[in-house]
Amino acid sequence: MFIWRSTIAAVSFGYKFLKIASGVFDLDEAEMILAMLGLIDAALVASLIVMVMISGYEIFISRFDEASEADNEVSFIGKLDSGSLKIKVASSIVAISSIHLLQVFLNADKYADSKIMWLTLMHLAFVASAIMLGFLEKLMSVTSKNDLQDKA
Repeated sequence: MFIWRSTIAAVSFGYKFLKIASGVFDLDEAEMILAMLGLIDAALVASLIVMVMISGYEIFISRFDEASEADNEVSFIGKLDSGSLKIKVASSIVAISSIHLLQVFLNADKYADSKIMWLTLMHLAFVASAIMLGFLEKLMSVTSKNDLQDKA
C-alpha cells in the first residue's frame, strides 16, 4: 500500500514538474513562486511517506542494524526510533502546513478572511504539537538516561 502511495506521489511530482517546465516562460513571478511551493510541498509529502515506510519496516519487520553489520550501505536508515520518528513526522507536517499557508497568503484575495484565520490557527496547532512532542521526547531521553545511571 505504501509502495503505491509513494509511486503516486512520484508521478504527481513529475506531472507538476513537467507542467511548470512547459510553462516556465509564460508564468509571472508570483505564479512561479506558487508553482515552486507546490513542488516543494509534493517533495515533502513524498519524503514523509518514505520516512514512514522505512521506519515501519524497521519497527515491524527487521532492524537495519543487523544488515548494516554485514554491509554499511543502509546504516544511516537504522537511526529512526519511535521518538525521533514522531519528531520528524511532526516537523514534516509543520513544513507542509507552512508551505500551504504561504500559498494561501500569496493568494489571499481568493480566500475569505475566516478561512485564512482557521488555516492559521490549524498551523499554529501543528507547531504547538511539534514543540510539545520535542519537549516530551527530550524529557523522556533525560529520564531514561537517569534510569540507566541509577541501575549502574
